[in-house]
Amino acid sequence: MADLDAIIIGAGFGGLCAAIKLKEAGFSRLVVLEKADRLGGTWRDNTYPGACCDVPSRLYSYSFALNPGWTRAYSGHAEIRQYMEDVATRFGVKDRFRFNAEVARADWDGTAWTVTLTSGETLTAPVLVSGLGQLNRPSFANIPGRETFTGPLFHSARWRHDVDLAGKTVGCVGAGASAIQYIPEIAKTAGKVIVFQRTPNYIVPRLDKAMSPLRRALYRSVPGLDRAHRWLLWKLMDLRFQAFQQGTKSADSFRKVALDYLESTISDPVLRAKLTPDYPIGCKRVLVSDDYYQAMARPNVELVTEDVAAVTSTGVRTGDGADHACDVLVFGTGFETTDFLAPLQITGENGLTLDEAWKDGAEAYYGVTVAGFPNLFLLYGPNTNLGHNSIILMIEAQVGYMVEALKALRAKGATALKVKPAAQARFNSQLQQDLQSTAWAGSCSSWYKTASGKITNNWSADTATYMKVMRTPEMADYEVA
Repeated sequence: MADLDAIIIGAGFGGLCAAIKLKEAGFSRLVVLEKADRLGGTWRDNTYPGACCDVPSRLYSYSFALNPGWTRAYSGHAEIRQYMEDVATRFGVKDRFRFNAEVARADWDGTAWTVTLTSGETLTAPVLVSGLGQLNRPSFANIPGRETFTGPLFHSARWRHDVDLAGKTVGCVGAGASAIQYIPEIAKTAGKVIVFQRTPNYIVPRLDKAMSPLRRALYRSVPGLDRAHRWLLWKLMDLRFQAFQQGTKSADSFRKVALDYLESTISDPVLRAKLTPDYPIGCKRVLVSDDYYQAMARPNVELVTEDVAAVTSTGVRTGDGADHACDVLVFGTGFETTDFLAPLQITGENGLTLDEAWKDGAEAYYGVTVAGFPNLFLLYGPNTNLGHNSIILMIEAQVGYMVEALKALRAKGATALKVKPAAQARFNSQLQQDLQSTAWAGSCSSWYKTASGKITNNWSADTATYMKVMRTPEMADYEVA
């Protein structure tokens, strides 16, 4: 007999949501395994200066656990992580978390999953849930020479708070979603900041603001106000999906907003040209910031657009042969996004590993289940990322889908649920066809797709469409045993 009803890997938003909803559905013998020492996921890992969410706080939270006390329209990492702690306490699942418990592998034996920790300990359960997400393994973009640098060097997701940047020359490799948050903060105290930008991004204003005590009191005391505001934000953001459809008026309007913002904040035409993208808006992640362009115009900030060739003992060498001396190097070069559950080894039916199943690019059925891997549920899995709305909406839909599927399995007196290969293939064929009309299929390179061009990360429609189709599992697309 299995030790548990379910094993959940990862203590981020996905793992926490799964623990709450599985417990509520009666699958109470569960554990959440987390390799770190506390919950929080990306909001535990990313503590760099200025780290905050680019989705409004009211929407970047669970629909079943609203928080009227958000202090800002867009909250910082510490407040988001505290929200997660509070939710875990409120819903009575804190005792289900096991920290410093890193998973090495998981194997399906025909009736249950055996999960092996790096310590050698094993646990078994019929249901395995991955809450690892897509943005948890830092990437250094294969830039050579990092080991030769004599000063402090670190990735933004592993920030060295013991390194004092005051008065130093700080080289920032990469200018993506994290970098545009910490570069303005670094620039306030560093002697010089050198930003190494491979490709410029479209940036739109965040329009962040503090939530006054009066406003927070109103959210607490006026019935329905908080939920109504959340609904309005969701609806407005979902309409933005049209801006990610190639050739639409919405895309043209969205691009104009971004370029107008750039022109209004950067007066130097040479700098403005370096910051102007030459690809369709949305092809890469559209970023939001109220202070990045302003920081780039500071006299102590230099923008370098030549390719980074290597790290040297004293700094960065670019493709034109120039050496840029730096005291500290910060890599904001993103994450390994297309391997998903790596480096875990997951083995399903007949010895099939997930690496083998995904050798041509990760795919799943609605991003949640994978043919050949019974009772394995992915949260924030392949093709469930967004460019226009809150990922929490997608995670809640996936957890709800999983719970309904397990209830149906239990009602049938069965123990194993596995998606039919034909159903998965049919879904992904249509999905990839639909994605070809989106900005993500554009000519730029991005973390949304593999080197071969297969879009493995993003959903092909708005969140309303996804939530609707995920309400009730289509059991005809599954085999039960």
